[in-house]
Amino acid sequence: MLDVDRPLSARGRKAAVLMGDYLQDEELAPELVLVSPARRTQETWSLVQPALGAVPMRVEPRIYDAPAARLLSMLQEIDPATGSVLVIGHNPGFEDLAHLLASHGSGEALSRMRQKFPTAGLAVIDCDCGEWGNLKARGGKLDRFVTPKSLGADEDD
Repeated sequence: MLDVDRPLSARGRKAAVLMGDYLQDEELAPELVLVSPARRTQETWSLVQPALGAVPMRVEPRIYDAPAARLLSMLQEIDPATGSVLVIGHNPGFEDLAHLLASHGSGEALSRMRQKFPTAGLAVIDCDCGEWGNLKARGGKLDRFVTPKSLGADEDD
């Protein structure tokens, strides 16, 4: 089986529902969702989406196996009228992107994010750049870093 065809694990399914509930509870509904074409990210979105309601979603092939620089370039192309975006993809690119963008923020959250960026980790990064085309490396503030474990999920689930 190709990696792109690999299904979401049972632990991943539980984590997706947990993170969807967290997004809903914290009123972090995005205006746009970009999802890798990989089967497991599509399954993740199908489990998160019910908590967020009708949010425009686009499958973005450039996310799969992308380094941070390609992900940053993709974000810079987002319509300036779009205020917030949820991107569902893969490590190590996402972990590298979060480190690239978040220059400051909660010291505790930054420290946890730098130690480990696990599956279903959520980095909420505020970028005061005016529009997506102005997004730059080190241009964001880490608002929060949330993991299934920080929400009470067992690591072995």
